[in-house]
Amino acid sequence: EVQLVESGGRLVRPGESLQLSCTAAGFAFNTTAMSWVRRAPDEGFELVSTITEDGRMTSTASSMKGRFFTTRNNHDNILYLRMHRLRPEDTAMYYCTIGWWSTVDAGLSPGTQVTVSS
Repeated sequence: EVQLVESGGRLVRPGESLQLSCTAAGFAFNTTAMSWVRRAPDEGFELVSTITEDGRMTSTASSMKGRFFTTRNNHDNILYLRMHRLRPEDTAMYYCTIGWWSTVDAGLSPGTQVTVSS
């Protein structure tokens, strides 16, 4: 059974940094590209970033480029999203998904809430 569990979200102030984690199980994590997706209140899913199975290549949505960085630990099956210079518009529930630039099954995992507010 595929399991994805996100963690690390919390309330932060504008300009602060935060790291999210996604712990994966039930599939071959080290041979699978992964993505981060977010959903703001009353909005649809938005692709945040994606990373190849070996972690050598990443891509980040333009509004987050230079602020958000995606890495992975294939030994421990963990995907990370490091976020800097957070803005109120980054407030959303963040999810990890399986695949390159994928929103497939987004929202089926618990997600982790990031709230950026002063």
